Amino acid sequence: MTAAPLTHRHIEVFRAVMTAGSVTEAAALLHSSQPTISRELARLEFLLGYTLFERQRGRLKPNARALALFDEVQRSYQSLDHIAGRARALGRAEQAVRLSVLCLPALSHALLPGASADFMSRHSGVQLSVTPQESPLLEEWMGAQRFDLGLTEQAQQTPAGTQLQPLLALDEVCVLPAGHALLAKTVLTPADFEGLDFVSLSADDPYRAQLDAVFAAHGVGRRLRMETHSAVAVCAMVSAGLGLAIVNPLTALALAGPQLHLRRFSVSVPFRVAALLPLHRPAQPLVGALIECLRREAERLQSTLDAITSL
Repeated sequence: MTAAPLTHRHIEVFRAVMTAGSVTEAAALLHSSQPTISRELARLEFLLGYTLFERQRGRLKPNARALALFDEVQRSYQSLDHIAGRARALGRAEQAVRLSVLCLPALSHALLPGASADFMSRHSGVQLSVTPQESPLLEEWMGAQRFDLGLTEQAQQTPAGTQLQPLLALDEVCVLPAGHALLAKTVLTPADFEGLDFVSLSADDPYRAQLDAVFAAHGVGRRLRMETHSAVAVCAMVSAGLGLAIVNPLTALALAGPQLHLRRFSVSVPFRVAALLPLHRPAQPLVGALIECLRREAERLQSTLDAITSL
């Protein structure tokens, strides 16, 4: 014969007794009677096949099994409280909005911070969750509808299940260390790099391939003594005086300072940023507002870049 199952009521009674410390107080907590609580507690012990309390002079003392069970019950109730809190929040307009953003690492420290500050100043109750990820996983995750918004470099082909909206169109820029002789020029040509130390992106980076092709087409030989996987690391190496480089303008702007200077490159190496919107994920309020903040920040960065590189 199959044993009768435990019910939520049994667990509720047990938790009330453990919390209140007595059957009488548990009955008051549950708006019930003492005999009813005692009966339901006894029923719980019968269903479990072991006792949970020692009866001492009319009071109940929980045994080791009761304490272990109570720990498990508390964890379940904490999860329930979290669910209840989230359910209440969903009814409070912007307090219920939580946007999840997936972006290239380079965009998490340039473009997105300024846009996020603008966005959250306008919508104080909204929460933003930002996850940096490299391609091609970024495109795969957006195609899987896992995020409300994606930020990527504009590709030739839009990932399946997404819609692409262009945000920014600039060119790669030259970065030089403080005191370098080429800082006297406002625009650098491929020939300016002849024989100079050059910090490159990794061999499998598409921008590395484009730049190598540019210098090869102009017959320019650089001293390729150092390479690294990220534009941030490239700029750090240049700041330390290890050579010159050409990187995306957003990272260059974010890191520009006394030890790192920017100059235009005479050859256009396009850098494009786009928003990816999932087509089959339930639409989140305010995604459009965040995109508008991204556009404003892109315009601000472009103006800043124009000012710096025209000196």
